Amino acid sequence: MSFFGLLLIAIGVSADAFAVALTLGVKMREFIWKYALVIALFFGGFQALMPLIGWALGSSFLEYIAAFDHWVAFALLAIIGGKMLWEAFEPDHVEERLCALHLDSPDCDCEPAGTSGHESGDHPLTQGGGGTALIVENQVKIRTKPAFLALGPLTMLAIAESIDALAVGITFPVYDINVWAAISLIGVVTFAISLAAVAIGHRLGSRFSKPAEIIGGLILIGLGLQVLFEHLG
Repeated sequence: MSFFGLLLIAIGVSADAFAVALTLGVKMREFIWKYALVIALFFGGFQALMPLIGWALGSSFLEYIAAFDHWVAFALLAIIGGKMLWEAFEPDHVEERLCALHLDSPDCDCEPAGTSGHESGDHPLTQGGGGTALIVENQVKIRTKPAFLALGPLTMLAIAESIDALAVGITFPVYDINVWAAISLIGVVTFAISLAAVAIGHRLGSRFSKPAEIIGGLILIGLGLQVLFEHLG
């Protein structure tokens, strides 16, 4: 497969990571590069690891499905692409994923600023301080590490958004591609896209999540059709 083909795969499988990173960027009260880099590293790392696992699985039973491997590749890519398209039109599916990991806490910005379980007059830093104390409280909240950056939740989130990449990796033996080049490119592209998504989400909101998932879904379906037509032709 050409470099352009590998790049399309990388962009396609990173669409889900883009959507999730975009939402995390929205939830960050203050954009901090260190946090954005951590998110991008986790997403890029797992997005590279999962296709490698998928490739190992696909290679182990390729000889048994050699006669119809192109149909298997098409089915997997079409299902994953269709899932992305469905999720693009499913409201709040990323929010539901975060809440499933118990990230619907004040640190995730699921509650209005200044309502972290304390009334503005009850917080230790706000007693007797009036409006100025409320500003101090907000400053403290801004510098509180978001709940989704804890090791456990971020790992689970990175695994959840990269499961599709594992299924795509199963198709790699059908394409007969250099797996190390493929997973390296997927990891780098996902890292860059996730880093950009956090920044975009923080500044502009999650409005680009839907178009990204639509594009990613169409790319994967198109790649599935390509391998099918090549074998049938």
